[in-house]
Order: sequence, then structure tokens, then C-alpha cells
Amino acid sequence: MTARTHVSADAIRSDFSAAMSAMYRNEVPAYGTLMALVARVNEETLAADPHLQARLEATDSLERISEERHGAIWLGTPEELSMMRRVFAVMGMYPVGYYDLSTAGVPVHSTAFRPVGDAALKRNPFRVFTSLLRLDLIADEALRAEAAAVLASRKIFTERAIELVEKAEKEGGLDASDAAEFVREVLETFRWHDQAIVSAEMYKRLHDAHRLIADVVSFKGPHINHLTPRTLDIDEVQALMPEEGIAPKAVVEGPPTRKCPILLRQTSFKALEEPVSFVGENGAWKPGSHTARFGEIEQRGIALTPKGRALYDKLLNDTRAIVRPAADGSNAAEYEAALADVFKAFPDDWDGIRKAGLGYFSYSLTEKGKRVSGRRADLETAIEAGLIQFDPIVYEDFLPVSAAGIFQSNLGDDATQDFVASPNQVMFERDLGGPVLDEFAHYAGIRRASLEMCLDIVNMAVAAE
Repeated sequence: MTARTHVSADAIRSDFSAAMSAMYRNEVPAYGTLMALVARVNEETLAADPHLQARLEATDSLERISEERHGAIWLGTPEELSMMRRVFAVMGMYPVGYYDLSTAGVPVHSTAFRPVGDAALKRNPFRVFTSLLRLDLIADEALRAEAAAVLASRKIFTERAIELVEKAEKEGGLDASDAAEFVREVLETFRWHDQAIVSAEMYKRLHDAHRLIADVVSFKGPHINHLTPRTLDIDEVQALMPEEGIAPKAVVEGPPTRKCPILLRQTSFKALEEPVSFVGENGAWKPGSHTARFGEIEQRGIALTPKGRALYDKLLNDTRAIVRPAADGSNAAEYEAALADVFKAFPDDWDGIRKAGLGYFSYSLTEKGKRVSGRRADLETAIEAGLIQFDPIVYEDFLPVSAAGIFQSNLGDDATQDFVASPNQVMFERDLGGPVLDEFAHYAGIRRASLEMCLDIVNMAVAAE
């Protein structure tokens, strides 16, 4: 088989993303309602802001808005994580970033599998926030051992899915028939199962330790717990959700409303209480319920530099020192007011963000810049002269405090627990089977490549005069 017969990883990712969305819409009808609402708000936002639409079109970013979504899963064992890395690699998705959620009361650490190249992101930017349960954070040693035994006994991938991954690795890809089968087989890993693999008694003990632990350990596989469309105006979606019969969480996670969005803002609707059956005596099933799956919306802003991220983290911590948002929303107004006030310290215009070195931008020549001749200019002079323009680089990754806030708001206040902050990227990468990419280096590389191209062309034009 030659490489020319292989379906591209981008195409496989696009097909899988569409299949996942269709499955989740069927399993959670409110997700379909959410998708329709987001599409309407995005259309209205673009109509009201021609400049935004023009810049999205100029940077080939407009079409990806409607395609963009991310999912989230929780895995139980290092073996599951390692195999998931290999599965996502077939789709051109690679682990970016390390996130320790134990600092926010959630016993997992995570990475985000996503495409990393500009062309791949524009083709389909589907990403999956993937967490590995930290069994070492379960205080009850007996329960920890029982949970480990349950997880060791399950197989979350079909045999055929594993065979197709091995074939793709050996042959450098999959043909059309195999790629279609790969999508179908891998989709089974993410499907909802309403029959638990533990008894009601064990489920309760896991649930009492932490609701997320119960969700990870108690079922056949890591059902997708949410999919997330991207909106251009999350505040408008938040305001309109009740009109669609959807109750949003009280507080939008992340930075406050801004003219120039930074990083990532997220909201969601409450997790569903769904009927499930637990293992009973003599082969019987015992009816019960489980709460895990929810709907989420995100608005993405500019990727921040280490300096910008340090300022963001400081301002968020300063806000939460004043008031910490309650999962039940009882102090939402107080928190949002404090957040808006504290974040006045972060510049809210693109040029101010750029000159302060807080965010990553890509540079391109204007029409005037393409015709320039007669003088050599440094970057700032070239920008002031209208020769070079800049656009914010979209943040493609995640925020651990925001992710934990989404999870906790769906788990409830009583699920909030304190864990000893214990980041362990070395252990995570060992379990993953390879390193995670550094997000800052990635964004810096995009910025540098765009800038070098601009300056090279400008200098060539000057040299040729």
C-alpha cells in the first residue's frame, strides 16, 4: 500500500468529529439546541461587526468557527492514556500542555489532544481535553485498591480499533475503507453506557470519595462527558439559554467580558441525572441514577505569552481572594463585579496588549506593504506606516481553574474537596508514553514565522529598489 492511497489524518479527524457530534446530539438532545443557539448568535455577531468578519475571512479563520468544538473524557489507567495517545495520533491530534487539576479540588491531571499545524487547525480544530484519574489521591487505601482492580479489568477499546491503530502505525495511514471503520470502532469508546460495572454499594463509596472518581471507575468506558461549540459572544449565549429551556451555570469561567478577548471563557448547562443500572446479586440489575454529562460553550480569545499568563493568573487569584464563586451561583453577581474590577489592570486594546508583550500576534503585509519600496523600517515603524498589520493568535488550549470550575459546578458544592497540590508532569508523560508539547513554544513559533516572512519580504522590496 502506498501513501497515496491513505486518507489524510485531517480528513479522519473531521469525520470523527462529525460522528461524535451526531452521537452526542442523539444522546443529549439539549446539545443540538445549544448548537443551533450558538450558530444564531455567531451569525448575528458577525453581521454587527463587519471588521471582525473581514479579519476572520482574511486569516482563513471564519469557516472553522462553525466546525470548532472540543470534547472531554476522563480515563482510569496509564494503559488507557497511552492507547488513547496512539488513537488520536491517527487523527493528527497530539498532546499539548500539562494541567494539574488537583490544585482546584479535582483528582486528575490532563492534557489536550489537538492538531498543531496552522493548516490542520484550519481544516478541523477538534480537540479533546483528556484527564487521567489520580488514584494516588484517594485517601482510602482499600477503596483505592478496589478501584484499581475494577479499572484493570475493563477494556475501553474494541479489538478492531486496536488492530486499525496498529495498521495505521505500521503502514503510515489508513485507506478509505479502513478509515471509515476506524471512526466507527473508536466511536464505541466514547459511547454512553447505562449499565455500570460495579455494585450500587461500591458506587456509593466511590461517589463519597469524589463524584468524578465514581464516574471514571463505575462504567465500561470513558463516555464523552461534554462537547463544546465555539461562540463569538458567550455573554449573549448565556443570556439566551433560559429562553431555549436550558439552565446555564451562574458564572462564566475565565476572564471577564472584554473588548479584546483573552484566553478562554466557558459556560455550561447542568449535568443530566440519568437512569443507570448497577450490578446486583445473582445476575440481577439494581436501578439507580448517575450525573455526569453536560453541555458547554466556549469563547476563545488571544493566546497569552508567559508574561501575560502570569498577569492573568495573578489577577484571577486576586479576584478569588476577594470572593470565590460558589457552585450554586449564590454569589455570582458579587464574583463577576470583583472580576471585572480586578481585571482593569489588564490592557483591553490589541496594540496595548502587543506592546506590553502580553499576547501572541501573527503579522502580515498590508496591500501597501506589498508594494513598499524606498526605505527600510523596523517593526513598529512599519506598523505605524501601514505596511504591516497584526492579528491575535487564537488560544487553542485550556485553563485548569476554568476546567475544574466547570466540573465542580456540575458536580455540586458538596463535591468540592481539597487535595494536596501535586503536579507530576514526569509521571503523566511516563503514563502517556511521550512528552506533551509546550504551548508557549508553539505560539511563539507561529509569531516568529509570520514576522520573519513579513520582514523578509519588506527587506527584499527595499533591497531591490
